[in-house]
Amino acid sequence: MPGQVAIQVDQVERLLHTAGRDWDRRGHRFAVLAEAAAHSGLVRSWRMRRPHAADPQVFEAWAALCRGRQTGRMEDAADAVDRCRSAADAAPDDPEPWVVLLGILRLERADSRQAFAVWHEVTSRDPWNREAHLQMLRYLSPEECGSRSSQLDFVQGVRGSAPAASPVVGVELTALVDEHARTVARGGIDALLVRRQWATHRAATALDTALAGWPRPGHLRHAAALADLNLLAFALVQAGRAREGADAYRLIGDTVTAWPWTFDGDPLDQYGYWRAKALG
Repeated sequence: MPGQVAIQVDQVERLLHTAGRDWDRRGHRFAVLAEAAAHSGLVRSWRMRRPHAADPQVFEAWAALCRGRQTGRMEDAADAVDRCRSAADAAPDDPEPWVVLLGILRLERADSRQAFAVWHEVTSRDPWNREAHLQMLRYLSPEECGSRSSQLDFVQGVRGSAPAASPVVGVELTALVDEHARTVARGGIDALLVRRQWATHRAATALDTALAGWPRPGHLRHAAALADLNLLAFALVQAGRAREGADAYRLIGDTVTAWPWTFDGDPLDQYGYWRAKALG
C-alpha cells in the first residue's frame, strides 16, 4: 500500500473509531468520507488491508452508492449489497450497514417490502437516524416509489414522535423544499406562484417551529446541524422571510452546504447574497 494511501486509511480509521457508538456522528463521518473518497484508491486499499473487518466493507459500499447517485445507477448493486450484509453480520449492533443498504435499495427502486424491512433494521438500532429518514422520505416521494400522500404520512409520523432536537428535525423542511423543487421543475403558472406553497398552514408552521428552536446556540447538537440550518435559511428565502434567518446565518458562518442552495445557482453566491440581506 503506497505511503500516502496508508496514511489516509489510518486517518479514516481513526475518525470512525473516535466516534465510538455515537451512531449519528459515526454515520455522518462515513457519509462525508465516502463521498470524498468515492473515486480514489483509498476505498479498495482499506478493504485489502482489513478484508474481514466491517468498516471497510461499509465504506466500499458507501463509495459505490455515492458513485451510483452521481450516474443514476449502481455499477454492481449485488456486490454492494453483499458488502452491507457481510458488515452487518460482523457488526450486528451497527446501523450503518443497513443505512447504506437502504440507500442502495432506494437507488435501485426496490419494492416497498424490501425497503421497509431494511428501514426497520436501521431504526431498531438507531431510531432517529438522519440519513435513513431522508432516504425513506425520498423513496416515498411521487418521483420514486411512493406518492404525495405516503410522503405526507411519513412526515406526520416523524413530526409526531421525534424529539424536538433529534437528528431528524429537518425531515419536514426537507419535504417542503423537495415539493418546492418539484413545482419549479414542472414550470407554468404553478412555478411562477411557487411562493404560495410557503404560505400554507403546514409550511408556515414548520418554519415557525424551526425558527423557535434551531437558531439558538447549542440547541441542535447532531452532526449535520449546520446542514439543517442551511436548509432553514434557504426555506426562509423561498418563503419571502429571509431576514428572519439572521440568527441561523450567524451560526452557519462560512459552512455552506451545496444543497439546497444549488437550486438557484452557485451555492456560495446564493448563500452570500441572502446572508448579506439577512444581516444587513
